[in-house]
Amino acid sequence: MDDKIKVSPIEWEIRDYLQYLTVERGLAENTLKAYAADLNGFSRFLSQKGVEAAKQTTSRHMQEYLAQLKADGCKPSTVSRKITAVKGLCRYLNEEKFLSKDISEPLTAPKQVFSLPQVLSQQEVDKLLSLPRLDTPLGLRDKAMLEILYGCGLRVSELIGLSLYDVDEKLAFVRCLGKGDKERIVPVGGKALAALSAYLTRGRPALVKDKSCRELFVNKHGDRLSRQGFWKIIKEYGRRLGLDIHPHTMRHSVASHLLANGADIRIVQEFLGHSDISTTQIYTHLQVAKLKKEYDAYHPRAKRKEVD
Repeated sequence: MDDKIKVSPIEWEIRDYLQYLTVERGLAENTLKAYAADLNGFSRFLSQKGVEAAKQTTSRHMQEYLAQLKADGCKPSTVSRKITAVKGLCRYLNEEKFLSKDISEPLTAPKQVFSLPQVLSQQEVDKLLSLPRLDTPLGLRDKAMLEILYGCGLRVSELIGLSLYDVDEKLAFVRCLGKGDKERIVPVGGKALAALSAYLTRGRPALVKDKSCRELFVNKHGDRLSRQGFWKIIKEYGRRLGLDIHPHTMRHSVASHLLANGADIRIVQEFLGHSDISTTQIYTHLQVAKLKKEYDAYHPRAKRKEVD
């Protein structure tokens, strides 16, 4: 019976990655199911090779997996999709220290379907930030979290990883630990700072039972808030607005709003902690797409008609 329910380390690592995709990236349910199917197939391949944990995998396993897919007669689009899933998993495991290096690097990067991220309008952000109740500890916490998430452009993992020592109210900045354990200092705006101060004064003390707790944002039991816990919180606020909001939506939104208001793309790159500016450049595509939509809607000569 125990053998039937035994789960290998690599299967747990894949589950952790899928949860990351759900909470941090906000992928659609069908996309997550596709990732799960592809990665479970990869897990079965590794099991046949006697590999039970990510740390046992090598670049050679990656190459053999690619060869196996081609030998099975998979279409190029299918191979591309499966390799994309595996490369994403390997990058994540490397960043989370399950792997000492990204072993998928030798694989040829498949062509990716270009898609623009979900972005809220400034009005939608304002409505979202006005939803938390300020007469309850949890409401004060939610207000502070949402203001910091948008005001500082943090990833969810960075947000819930903050400790009391990472906040400097006097100098108005937070210190966060990003991907690859890269530390960065992020300024905190006036509204976010006010919400944070209210939470620290009237919210957090009512939630924390263990006075030695140093986590900044805690759950109703006074323990560190989890990714899944925050995901549920922001999904509920989105539901109240009639919007399907994911945690990463706020990060996408602040990046887009900064660029739309004239911020230099290099500054936005540093602000978000992107190691490659090409990651930041996707938000310039959002601005172009918006401009094109406005042009088509309002320019008197935008509609294409036959010339008389």
